[in-house]
Amino acid sequence: MSGLRERQRLQAMRTIQERALDLFDERGFGAVTIEEIAAAAEVSPSSVYRYFGTKEALIVADEFDAMSPEMLEELLDPADPVESLLRAVRAYEQEGNPWRRVRYFFAEPSVRMAVCATLDRASQRIAPSLASAGKLTETQARVTANALAFGYFAALEQWYLGGGDRPIADYVEEGTRPLRALWSPA
Repeated sequence: MSGLRERQRLQAMRTIQERALDLFDERGFGAVTIEEIAAAAEVSPSSVYRYFGTKEALIVADEFDAMSPEMLEELLDPADPVESLLRAVRAYEQEGNPWRRVRYFFAEPSVRMAVCATLDRASQRIAPSLASAGKLTETQARVTANALAFGYFAALEQWYLGGGDRPIADYVEEGTRPLRALWSPA
């Protein structure tokens, strides 16, 4: 039953995000209220707040945030986290139109701040896995996790600034190339 509930929760979150993006695209991010988003998604405002908390989180939130430590371990290969990141980016691109959501990361300062907070939490979640592989100290793992998370963000911004006509993964692969040396055999 919890699997069904989880799928329903994720579907409700996707619907709310899509309706919010429709409204943001139509009227601008600042002009739309949570109440209007709730009405468009046919849910209560309290549901929007429960799932997301803020309007910024409507744009930023994704499945990674809700991943259990076990699911995260399946996603991240500590032996090659750069390749793990690239696989995740390619899968994300296959799901739909990333431009629709990602452009708000860079067009709206409050969304950018929310993205940075999310990336910080993500790096905190992946650092222990990198350290547990035994190749990096805890400090090195923390720095490397931040390099991966915020390196991804920098690559994503280059993609945005370039108009989004090439795959995001191309930018991530190019930008994280210097990090690959950390996991290359000596």
